[in-house]
Amino acid sequence: MARRAVGGTGVKGARRPEVRLPVLEPYRVGELEPDGDYDGLDVREADFTGQDGSGARFMDCALTGCALDETRLRHARVLDSVFTGVRGVGTDLAEATLRDVELTDARLGGPQLHGAVLERVLIRGGKIDYLNLRTARLRDVVFEGCVLVEPDFGGARLERVEFVDCALKGADFHAATLTDVDLRGAASLEISGGLDRLSGAVISTAQLLDLAPVLAAQWGIRVEG
Repeated sequence: MARRAVGGTGVKGARRPEVRLPVLEPYRVGELEPDGDYDGLDVREADFTGQDGSGARFMDCALTGCALDETRLRHARVLDSVFTGVRGVGTDLAEATLRDVELTDARLGGPQLHGAVLERVLIRGGKIDYLNLRTARLRDVVFEGCVLVEPDFGGARLERVEFVDCALKGADFHAATLTDVDLRGAASLEISGGLDRLSGAVISTAQLLDLAPVLAAQWGIRVEG
């Protein structure tokens, strides 16, 4: 189940996930396995540093306070799951699939999600540095109350994506394709590249004024007086 967030006039709102977890079984401590199957598990304070769960499937799971430093989860599938307070540097989720997922209060540095597919995903709170979403596909994704430092959306496709009360610092939209992307709710908006790709986005008047110097520089307009 999902509910649609309220969008502005002419902008289709994102469908948020509504994850309803069943009764979960405690996770028995052990290393992740490539192509492993993890179903209905309550995983608390586990340390997955450097482990390889490439191709694994997580279904109806709750991960709380887990360490994901250099954890390899390439091609993993994360479905109907909730991640809370996870942390890590260099987590590899390249070409993974995240569907109906809530990620809350994460502290991540340099997570790799290039080529990933995100559908009905809510990222709320926390801070993510150098998020790599190059060539990823985002549909019905909401970034809410989080800090994104130099996120890279290069070549990505964003459809019905909302930024609510979050800070975007040095966002790069080079070669990205945007459809119904709502940036008006961003608490701060700094774009380092790809301003020419914002035709499918909506921003506020105040944000337009903030971006005016960057737009003028890109278009070669000299402003004096």
